Amino acid sequence: MATAKRAPAGAAVLRGDITAAIRNAVMNELAEVGYGRLSIEAVARRAGVGKTAVYRRWSNKLEMVLEIVSGVAERSVPMPDTGSFATDLQLLMFVVSKALQHRIASQIIPDLMAEAARNPKIAETLQRALRTHQRSIGEKIVGQAVQRGELPAGADPELAVDLMVGPLYWRLAVSRTPIGDDYLETLAAAVTAALRGSPPAR
Repeated sequence: MATAKRAPAGAAVLRGDITAAIRNAVMNELAEVGYGRLSIEAVARRAGVGKTAVYRRWSNKLEMVLEIVSGVAERSVPMPDTGSFATDLQLLMFVVSKALQHRIASQIIPDLMAEAARNPKIAETLQRALRTHQRSIGEKIVGQAVQRGELPAGADPELAVDLMVGPLYWRLAVSRTPIGDDYLETLAAAVTAALRGSPPAR
């Protein structure tokens, strides 16, 4: 009679549902207590697992947080192509503004930015994840606008992202000022005007 094949003793089999529970627990702990007070023990307790389940996946708190947060930061944002640069901008900024106002993100982002000023590894990881993602967004929407003749050929994609995201981050994550219904439309017009008059990208 054939017997079921078993995994070798001691082999680490990482269940996806447990990993997902831990990732969710990390994000919620970060939102509630911040990076400085976050602990492996609290994450495990919230996820309903033992500490060993966490340590099988990450060797320490910093490694765990960096991998999970950078993964979230690198998630692709739908690249709009509405046929108009102004409406592309408004749609993209709407998505960004909703993300910045999310219950968890609105707590985690300012805390990690403050922590990055003290921890070079956090700063480097966030910078790499965010800039790479932002560059791809800028190149896509600015490239489309250049092809349509809405922007000059030398329009700077990185400047476009700075002009889009900077005001939203300041309003929503720093000063915590609500944005009105017409704010995105006004900001999109300002970004468009700035890019049309800016020097070419180098």
